[in-house]
Amino acid sequence: MRRVLTPKGQATRARIVAGAAEVVREKGVTDVTLDDVRSHTGTSKSQLFHYFPEGKDALLLAVARYEAEQVLNDQQPHLARLDTWEAWCRWRDVLVERYESQGDQCPLYTLFLQVGRNTPGSRAIVRELLGRWQQSLAAGIRALQRNDLLPLSVDADESAAALLAAIQGGVSIMLSTGESHHLRTALDWWITRLRAQAPQAG
Repeated sequence: MRRVLTPKGQATRARIVAGAAEVVREKGVTDVTLDDVRSHTGTSKSQLFHYFPEGKDALLLAVARYEAEQVLNDQQPHLARLDTWEAWCRWRDVLVERYESQGDQCPLYTLFLQVGRNTPGSRAIVRELLGRWQQSLAAGIRALQRNDLLPLSVDADESAAALLAAIQGGVSIMLSTGESHHLRTALDWWITRLRAQAPQAG
């Protein structure tokens, strides 16, 4: 049975998870230890096991959830307001800027390439993240349709799935090369492709 934490306990747990995420980004899942986390967060051993009695795997799963939220939170409020072409361009700029500034420390890298491969249950978190991200993009496409900026013939779900796949490809290349050109191009190509289907003003 899951214990109910007090507000103070929730804040302490959140601080430990955020600190653990920083350590995982720096050292990687394989090399990080609970002692590393304790040292970085100023947490005692008993306190750490109070919040994560199952040990390292439970902590890494919490890190995966935290990183998944970071991926989406970093795009707000723009991801939730994709109802004009100008809003799509602002979201595109924010997304590229965030990944360029984060580099190898980006939450997506930690979640997909490190935590996702090694921690039981983390794949479900990755699936949930991608599902929520795709739903947000699809909602943005439907918002354009409601505003008569896209025809109803455009399949919002398929378009969002393809755009998300393009983003993931661009991010993977950026993490491998240090260059954001492919991410920028993927976003620009898809936004231009969508916009080309917009009804022409009479």
